[in-house]
Amino acid sequence: MSTFQPAEAALRTIADWFNDASSAAYGLAASVTDLFAGHVSRGAHVSKDDLAGLKDLAADFLEGHPFAIGSGATFSSTRVSEGQGILEWWTPGPHGVEKLVVDLDPAGERFYDYERLPFFTAAERTGEETMWGPYVDYLGSDEYILTHTAPFYINGEFAGVAGYDVTVRALEDILLPTLRSIPGDAALLNASDRVIIGNSGAYLVGERIKAAPSGSRIVALDVPHLGLSVLVPA
Repeated sequence: MSTFQPAEAALRTIADWFNDASSAAYGLAASVTDLFAGHVSRGAHVSKDDLAGLKDLAADFLEGHPFAIGSGATFSSTRVSEGQGILEWWTPGPHGVEKLVVDLDPAGERFYDYERLPFFTAAERTGEETMWGPYVDYLGSDEYILTHTAPFYINGEFAGVAGYDVTVRALEDILLPTLRSIPGDAALLNASDRVIIGNSGAYLVGERIKAAPSGSRIVALDVPHLGLSVLVPA
């Protein structure tokens, strides 16, 4: 059996998983859009009093997608009445979901300017889902994570992004058996050709693959908008 045959099967399996994850991200964004439909009038700003229901959406997502370590929505500051961003992000806790607390004050020492981060800017620019990472969780967990988001809208106008976080470790649990079915060294790459996970020690998380090494090739996954690919033996 050639290397190509098991690699082809693995590529389909990995693509299927990410396409399912994409459907989940778009579904969450659509639910956030529906939450505000008829609730916030055209051109009106969102206040913190308008946010009821977001916690339940995030909790339902986390329950239905146990690979996620966080879920919620972040808002464009242009749509917020308080004049600064709103980040409604929730994580699993011992007594239900817990809200992630971050500094959203532009004058704060640890200001979290999420509107400048790729998971927000790319979705805003393209109107499509995006995935950012792997990056080390800035909250200090020392975990490599990825953030997968899709845009949501209020009265047809971009208002922010909704989605989830997943650790590289969780993706290894899910996808590594499939990657290991490929004979030889293989790795899942993000849109910047950086390693997300590899099936051996040949490729490390975050390593940039500028060009396929001799005897290898990079194959794009059939997953729209995320720019994922897999480095496989030729």
